[in-house]
Amino acid sequence: MDFFVHLAEGFIGMFQKGGETFVGLVTGIIPTLICLITAVNAFVKFVGEERIERFAARCTGNMLLRYSVFPLLSMFFLTNPMAYTFGKFLPEHQKPAFYDSAVSFCHPITGLFPHANPAELFVYMGIATGITQLGLSLGPLAIRFFLVGIIVILIRGIVTEYITRMMLKRREAQASA
Repeated sequence: MDFFVHLAEGFIGMFQKGGETFVGLVTGIIPTLICLITAVNAFVKFVGEERIERFAARCTGNMLLRYSVFPLLSMFFLTNPMAYTFGKFLPEHQKPAFYDSAVSFCHPITGLFPHANPAELFVYMGIATGITQLGLSLGPLAIRFFLVGIIVILIRGIVTEYITRMMLKRREAQASA
């Protein structure tokens, strides 16, 4: 009988903890996210969508910018999952690498700019909770996470573009044979 009582208490306890977490989000990160989303949308409106799109199109000409600054801008301004639409500025053979870079940047950007991927914020917040419990600041963690993310997306973009080019050449060779 004690087993069932313990099971029932654990079951309801899970929902109580969920409620506590929800209240914490409502009084903590959610107002911050709303303010950030509003600020980014206002910035886009002030600068103009056309200007932002022109700047993004210029970024695609350079491989280093294409797989570092370009995914960063797309994730910051359009957020996940709309960020992937920036791929429209790229030729077909570069789209897989851009997608790889952008999707790989979903988590590293959340420490500094949580509005970019609020649905996945729990990953960063899980790590941040441990850091906070140790009495350490989250700033250095967020900056390191962001910088390492930029390096990783650059490497992934370059490698994926190289692999895509090899596969396309192989396909062309097979088609002509």
